[in-house]
Amino acid sequence: MQDTKPKSKARERIVDTALRLFYSDGINSVGIDRIIAEADVAKMTLYNHFKSKDDLILAVLQRRDAIFFQFFDEQIEKGASKKGGRLGGFFTALKKWFSAPEFRGCMFINTAAEIADCNHPAFQYSVDHKKRFNDLLADAIKASAPDAPAQVVPAIELIVEGSIVTAVMQHSPKPADQARKATRQLLGETWLDE
Repeated sequence: MQDTKPKSKARERIVDTALRLFYSDGINSVGIDRIIAEADVAKMTLYNHFKSKDDLILAVLQRRDAIFFQFFDEQIEKGASKKGGRLGGFFTALKKWFSAPEFRGCMFINTAAEIADCNHPAFQYSVDHKKRFNDLLADAIKASAPDAPAQVVPAIELIVEGSIVTAVMQHSPKPADQARKATRQLLGETWLDE
């Protein structure tokens, strides 16, 4: 059950600060003291809201997840009425994400790589996020290319994941275009994107 109590401003500042720092510098390289200093809160305030850094990491991932899916959902909906349909909207979102100045790849891939312990709650949350992301992509494929063979969906998911890693490695949004083109080739005439 999700906590429905209103969140304090200090808690929100801590989560926002930790999100920015974890995403830009990595979870393991950012200590609690830096978060406290940059959020401008007392150590006791942080520990009143989070029992441990692990609890804070999970809250940050939940915040990032909500922001991420809101962005993708909005872009997919915008694409629904255009020629590329929902899948076109998905690739538009992908390119916009890659083009953001602060883009450092997928926070959930990064977290899984940093945490490494597959039983850690943050690792598990990251796995769940990726499943929901792949479900979002599969739904967009089905909506835009209903005649597409089911076996192409996992291949497109891998293409998209590869484009995320490539975009961060190359510091370029171009892998979104390459993923879109590869998807178009896999789907053929079942998805007329152009």
